[in-house]
Amino acid sequence: MNTQHGSRPPRAGLKDAVWHRSSYSTGNGACVEITLVDGVVAVRDSKDTGRPALAFSPREWRAFLATAGDGRPRRR
Repeated sequence: MNTQHGSRPPRAGLKDAVWHRSSYSTGNGACVEITLVDGVVAVRDSKDTGRPALAFSPREWRAFLATAGDGRPRRR
């Protein structure tokens, strides 16, 4: 969770959110789900959907995906 910018997933919005599972999921339950609510990208564990979600701004999420793609952080 990004506490510097105060990004927090809106709990009320997550209750009815449409979650999308990773396209890399193999069906073994070890994957993540994401949703976009009120301009915040929320990410949760698909095995334990009752736990709190992590929240990212769209910019932070794009930076994470870029880094996860090749393992190298990007400079802003």
